Amino acid sequence: MRELVSEGQEVLVIPQDFDFANKGIVTEVNAGDFTLEVKYPAENILENTYCEFYTQTKYGKLYFDSYAKEINGNKLVIASPAKHKFLQRRQYTRIKFINDLVMNYQGKDYKISTLDISAGGMKIKTQEKIDIEGSYNITVPLSEEQSLDCIYQPIRIEKSTEGGYVISGQFVYKNNHDKMILTQYCAKRSVEIKNK
Repeated sequence: MRELVSEGQEVLVIPQDFDFANKGIVTEVNAGDFTLEVKYPAENILENTYCEFYTQTKYGKLYFDSYAKEINGNKLVIASPAKHKFLQRRQYTRIKFINDLVMNYQGKDYKISTLDISAGGMKIKTQEKIDIEGSYNITVPLSEEQSLDCIYQPIRIEKSTEGGYVISGQFVYKNNHDKMILTQYCAKRSVEIKNK
């Protein structure tokens, strides 16, 4: 476990109910477990019940499933996972994401095609001239039942060799819950794609 997490490292904990997602700092690392001191009360994180864990390491973003062997207030003793996966080196897992969507800025709609997505942002292409200073409202569909309303801010605009523009931008979230949903969605899709 020592090669994966170390004291002082921040870890995101996502139980089965997203609303009770929590984050904490590793305070102790042992051969078979590590101690995590969480920021918020450990509601809905149950002993011996699996949660998802995400943390940034020098090898890339680490993802694993594990459970709390003990819960003492805000201190959780987490069992060492049987297996783990490095998602990728960048801070957020980026996946291919092909959709034709519409984003809105100051009452005007812009037709876009998405290329890839992460919890940090999205790459799109469009034939329309986009204001790089704009903050665009966009609804991102994750499934038939679930979509996220975000604000998209362009960071880099390049002319495409095929005509139109390729734009890289970042998301500004209305709440942290949405960011967590997109983080988990991209991580799960990345694992599914790798296992195909």
